Parts: sequence; C-alpha cells; structure tokens
Amino acid sequence: MGKIIYNVTVNIDDSVHDDWLEWMKTEHIPEVMSTGCFIENKICKILVNEEAGTSYSIQYTCVSMDDLQEYQKQHATRLQKKHSEKYKDRFTAFRTLLEIV
Repeated sequence: MGKIIYNVTVNIDDSVHDDWLEWMKTEHIPEVMSTGCFIENKICKILVNEEAGTSYSIQYTCVSMDDLQEYQKQHATRLQKKHSEKYKDRFTAFRTLLEIV
C-alpha cells in the first residue's frame, strides 16, 4: 500500500474566512503536524463557484494506515473539537482517505 492522504474538505463562511485561513495556517495545521503522524501537508483552495462560502481541501500525508489510525485514536477528536468550537455553525466539513498509487 502506498502513502495515505487524509483529506479534509471544508466550506468556510465568508464572514470568518480570513480569520479561519490564518488560524488554519498558523495554529491548526501546525498542531496536526506536531502529532508526528503526518509527513507533509497542503492547503488548497477549491476552484469552484460556491453559492456561499469558500471551499478548501486540506491534505495531510502519512506513511501508513497505522499512522492515520494513531492520529484518529489519539488526536483527531481533540483537534476537531477545537475547530468546531471556534467556528461553530460557520463551516461544513467532510473527510476522505486517498491512497497515492
């Protein structure tokens, strides 16, 4: 099995967009990376005209499914809760797993 990308797609409300993007770059993504479960990350703006808000794909790459499971067991709930509390009712999100082939 190849490396795994843990992809989080977020649509963020325009009213908090700038604050959210800065927070993601300076706090949230560095905190996710500090878990040691991922080897790299990217944040990509999705180029589509949304009815509301702006969508992003945040991609975290890990070496193995074991690393991802470690993240999900030990860190995901806490970090997702921080995001949800800070931007309550201002975003929608879904997660997908991708394998690099």
